Amino acid sequence: MMKHLKLPFASHEEPSENFDPERYTPVIRCSICTGEQVAGFKDRITGRVRDVMLLHGEKDLQAFRKRYGITEPIEKVY
Repeated sequence: MMKHLKLPFASHEEPSENFDPERYTPVIRCSICTGEQVAGFKDRITGRVRDVMLLHGEKDLQAFRKRYGITEPIEKVY
């Protein structure tokens, strides 16, 4: 049985296709226990991470990169 992951957002709106690279850094949150990876954005001011999508594999990572126009390496945080 597959569990549904509820991702927290600051509001109930869908994530934007754009992000402010001056304020946010793309990151991948990785669980050292389960290996689960979630792509999102880290606020450079507060350090809080906003999760955007669960990554099941390389295709999901490429979709995240394409959706937000990310070409630089993405930092992994544990």
